Amino acid sequence: TCVNADGQPEGMTVNSFTSVSLDPPLLLVCLYKQAASAPALVEASHFAINVLQAGQQPASIRFSTRHEDRFGVTPWSCGEAGAPILKDSLGVFECERFALYDGGDHHILVGQVIKASFDAAVDPLLYFRGSYRRLHFD
Repeated sequence: TCVNADGQPEGMTVNSFTSVSLDPPLLLVCLYKQAASAPALVEASHFAINVLQAGQQPASIRFSTRHEDRFGVTPWSCGEAGAPILKDSLGVFECERFALYDGGDHHILVGQVIKASFDAAVDPLLYFRGSYRRLHFD
């Protein structure tokens, strides 16, 4: 998620992100270039990675479509650097843009983590083999 040049929240669902470095703390996310929110995310000085929890499947679906009002029905607040933080997320990484690379039909956006938070009381939202899944512990 980020705030666009007009001060409006923007965001999209991505299927993964990855750690790049611990010192400095860097992560990357790949953004489909044709996604509606890609231009705002590429231009933003700060962005947030909201790791969704099992109860946030509707938000995941909403942010993965061209739904016009993604934030209207999704509770959120501004993070420390202004990027939207989705309420009740499993984890949040607030980042400052560090680098941007061309990745074919994707942008590779690298962020330096300036704040991270995590809620160990909830389970992650998982998407595997074309379906949302749940963790099963025996």
